[in-house]
Amino acid sequence: MTKTEVAGTGLVLAPGDRVGIIAGGGSLPVEVAAGLAEGGHPPVIILIEGQADRQSDLSSYEHESLALEDIGALVALLRRRKISHLVLAGEIKRRPRLVDMRPSLSLLAVIPSVVMALARGDDGLLKILTRRLEARGVKVVGAHEVVPRLVATEGPLTKALPRKSDWRDIEAAYAAAKAIGALDIGQAAIAIGGRAIALEGIEGTSGLLERTKQLRGHGRLAGKTRGVLVKCAKPGQELRADLPSIGPRTVEAAHAAGLAGIAVEAGRSLVLEGPVVVERANALGLFVVGLPAAELTHGS
Repeated sequence: MTKTEVAGTGLVLAPGDRVGIIAGGGSLPVEVAAGLAEGGHPPVIILIEGQADRQSDLSSYEHESLALEDIGALVALLRRRKISHLVLAGEIKRRPRLVDMRPSLSLLAVIPSVVMALARGDDGLLKILTRRLEARGVKVVGAHEVVPRLVATEGPLTKALPRKSDWRDIEAAYAAAKAIGALDIGQAAIAIGGRAIALEGIEGTSGLLERTKQLRGHGRLAGKTRGVLVKCAKPGQELRADLPSIGPRTVEAAHAAGLAGIAVEAGRSLVLEGPVVVERANALGLFVVGLPAAELTHGS
């Protein structure tokens, strides 16, 4: 049986292989589905109830819904649909409630590891889920492997460039983001005046930017002070799921928060709806830059 690379992707499939997408919120599931379809492998979409918010864009593919509390039935679903490869794509804003899960033999087998993983944080849970699926013959694939064009490249993406003072903010926010990432808390931080002033928590990047906007509105931050949002992968992160990402809404929110720009980790972050991101950032005068996936050495 000959394996072939899906056109335009880094994904290698054998005849008869089927790719499923667990679809959360945002545009990532839409872009991954389009990439697979363009490569000649239309996916099977598993819409997570209450999380997938682009259902109209995904319902043209073969699809079905799954509640978070029915996650114990996922393996049976994948077998029924003959899915051999799985992509975890999109934002899941809440964790499954263990007390509401429907009991099954497959669920009872994983409950202890799920409880421990929840205690360790989101990345711990993703690693457990990935290992369990692959132990049952399902290959977990990263969105960046399916749609390589989404991966942030190193260097400026926009007309605007960081100033010398912005690089000090980038270094401070990068160090802070890596520190909270090591604790599996979040992937982003905001720095102003050379020091981190806000860290991403459970509310996500949108909540972080809204909090910064409110701080500026309440006079806690000087109105004309520049600042930077940095997003980067957590140390030791499971890169096949939950890669840090930005999109047009991130640019809009960063501008509303009074920031000068956004920096992401090249090769380990995604830029969703890239042309729109660049267009909006250029129109608003923000910079977007890809950082080398290593310790920054720009200095002040």
